[in-house]
Amino acid sequence: MPKKYPDEFKVKAIRRYEKGESIQSLCQELHISQSTLYHWRREYCSIQTATHTYTPKEFDSITRRLQKAEHKLEIIQLSGYLSKVPLQDRIATLEHLHTEFTKVYSVHELCEALDVARGTFYNHIFRRADRSKYESEQAQLALKVKQIFDDSEQRYGAEKIRTILISNGLHVSKKHISAIMQELGLHSVRTDAKKLYKAQQRKKQDLLNREFRVDHPNHIWVSDITYFKIKGSWLYLCVIIDLFSRKVIAHRISRSASTRLVTTTFRAAYAERGMPKNLTFHSDRGGQYISDAFSKLLQQFGVKQSFSATARPHDNAVAEAFFATFKKEEAYRREYTSERHFRQSVDGYICFYNEVRPHATLKYKTPQAFEAAYTNDYIEKTCSNSGGG
Repeated sequence: MPKKYPDEFKVKAIRRYEKGESIQSLCQELHISQSTLYHWRREYCSIQTATHTYTPKEFDSITRRLQKAEHKLEIIQLSGYLSKVPLQDRIATLEHLHTEFTKVYSVHELCEALDVARGTFYNHIFRRADRSKYESEQAQLALKVKQIFDDSEQRYGAEKIRTILISNGLHVSKKHISAIMQELGLHSVRTDAKKLYKAQQRKKQDLLNREFRVDHPNHIWVSDITYFKIKGSWLYLCVIIDLFSRKVIAHRISRSASTRLVTTTFRAAYAERGMPKNLTFHSDRGGQYISDAFSKLLQQFGVKQSFSATARPHDNAVAEAFFATFKKEEAYRREYTSERHFRQSVDGYICFYNEVRPHATLKYKTPQAFEAAYTNDYIEKTCSNSGGG
C-alpha cells in the first residue's frame, strides 16, 4: 500500500525545490521516488501572477469562485428580478449605498448594478427636500442647463446657454455654466470639431493588420455584436473572444445595442481572466466600441484599443467567423419561442463551442483543451526553470 504523506510535508518539499534544490537530492533525503515528487510539483508548484503567488489548487479555487459569482449575476439578470423592484426602492437603495460606500463604488457602478440610469439618480438627488435653498437653486439651474443643452441637440456651449437663460430672466455667469456643464459631463460642438474628429480617427488604428495568431492567452481579445429578432423584438448578442485559443471568454445579451452592453461584457471577461496586463482589445468601429465611456474604461485598465477599418469586416474575421458558425450550427436551426429560449440556446452553444467542438485552427482541439495544454506546458517550464532537478 502506497505511503501517505501529509500536505504540509509535500508543500515543504516543493518549496525547497522552488528555492533551487534538485529533485534527485530531495528524493534521496526524503526517501521518495522522483515520480512522486514530480506529481507533487504539478499539484503544489506556485503560479505567479502580477500581484500574487498561488498553488494550482488555490488558483483553481479562485477560478471556481469567479465562475460561481458570474453565474449568480447571470441568474439575477435572467430572473428579471430587478425590473420587478419599484424604481423608487432601487433609487433609495442606491442613495444609501452611495452614501455609505462613496470611496468604494462609483455612481456609475452602483447605477449599473441596480439598473438605474445615472440621470435618474442625479435628478433624484437634485430634488431631495432636505437640500438647502442654495443647493436647490443650483440643482434647478443644472436641470435648466441640461434641458437647453439637450434642446440644442448638444450643440450649445456655455455662452449660448447663458444668453438663453438671460432671455428667460436668469442671469448666470459663463464660468458658472461651464462648471455645471463639466460636472454633468456635457460637451458642446467646438470650432475645431473637424480637426478633433480627424485626430480621433487617426488614433483608431488597426493594431492587428489581420494577424490573428498569437502565442499566449490574454494578449489580444476580439469582439463584435450581432442581433436577432425574437417574437417581434430585437435582441443583441455581444461576445469577446481570446484570439489565442478562439475561446468565447464572455458574452451578454441585451434588448438594446448600447454602450452598456459592451462595457458589461468586457468587465465580465476582465474579471473572469484575472485582470490581465498588456492586453489589446480589437473590434469594428461600431458606436458602442468608439464611445467615450468604453474608451475610458479600457484606458482605466491599461488596455490598448484596436479597430477594423471602416467597411472591412475581414479585419475582424475571427469574431465574424464565430457569429457565422453560431448562426449556421445553432440559431438558424431553431424556432425561438421566447427571449429565455434564445438566451438558453446561446449559453448552451457557447459551452459546446468552447468545450466540445474541435477547431481546425487549433489542430482540432477545443478552445478549452488548447488553453489547458498551454497552461500545463507553462507550469512545467516554470517549475523546471526554477528547479534544476
